[in-house]
Amino acid sequence: MPAKTIMVIEDDESGRYLLSALLEGDGYEVLQASNGLSALESAQRHRIDAFLLDMDLPDINGIEVCRKIRAITAYNVTPVVFITGSDQTERLSGAFSAGADDFIAKPIEAPVLRARLQGHLRRMEYFNQLQRTQGMLAQYVSRRTIEIIEKASITGIAPAPEKRDVTICFTDIRGFTALSEEMDATTLFGLISARLTQQVGLVYEHGGYVDKFGGDGIMAVFDGIHGVRQSCLCAIRIIENAKADIQSAGLTPLGIGIHCGPAVIGNIGSQEHLDYSVIGTTVNLAARLCGHAEPMSIIVSKAIRDSARADHRFSFQSERQVPIRGLKQPVTVYALSSTF
Repeated sequence: MPAKTIMVIEDDESGRYLLSALLEGDGYEVLQASNGLSALESAQRHRIDAFLLDMDLPDINGIEVCRKIRAITAYNVTPVVFITGSDQTERLSGAFSAGADDFIAKPIEAPVLRARLQGHLRRMEYFNQLQRTQGMLAQYVSRRTIEIIEKASITGIAPAPEKRDVTICFTDIRGFTALSEEMDATTLFGLISARLTQQVGLVYEHGGYVDKFGGDGIMAVFDGIHGVRQSCLCAIRIIENAKADIQSAGLTPLGIGIHCGPAVIGNIGSQEHLDYSVIGTTVNLAARLCGHAEPMSIIVSKAIRDSARADHRFSFQSERQVPIRGLKQPVTVYALSSTF
């Protein structure tokens, strides 16, 4: 692991070199600055892991330097420790208001500096680990689920299930089984991953979120007053991209099914494993409609047609009745296409 870089900002040359020698002896990389402006310029060019900052500097006082350090996005939470004289302690409230984490009084004792600095760097490493974990989690869990987790972590209480009107969109690649028999697994995985990456991007671009992946397709949720229209626009864009992929890369076609209505949103599972998801007849019907979609087509329910029929960007054609497993009566569906 590379050595941590500490910046010592101190106008007194002897004090600056004394601190630097002590830190270098402990294995740190040290950058020195004799004034605030040079410190800020150097901080922009290098990655600093902690700042040791004198209260009084010849150009900009230390409190203002601290405030400017905190204004740099990369240093929002980087440890800033003030080095203060015994006559400066009354100014510490201003230093902490500017974003300081700690202070060490002069004359500096090596064990105190070592312990304080190690503690702050350890805290920073925990924070970085948490950020990396959250970044990885965001790739595996929907944004909506992350929002729920963050809220629950504050209150300590998982949200109760709620009934809400939503629009559900399912996509499914046609001929996936045959394709898997003809293509090696690594190539197939790469192609499917690229196709799903496009779909996920379009879902979020249109205000929805991906609830789950179905191997060769996705289940996307759109809510709010514009959920139906946004889901239709998203589905059209997905089909347009898929047509381009087929022409350029010879990928197999896909089908899409969309339905809207009431559904229950909440945690499903046990204390050991929970899934924040959407369940209900609306979800099931959207999945069944996807199964009835012809290759490179979008099948929508009458509820979708009725909600979006006034929007001149959409055309609803080929009305027909389709049997749905689990329902006694057939369901009226339409083929959705774009008018632009």
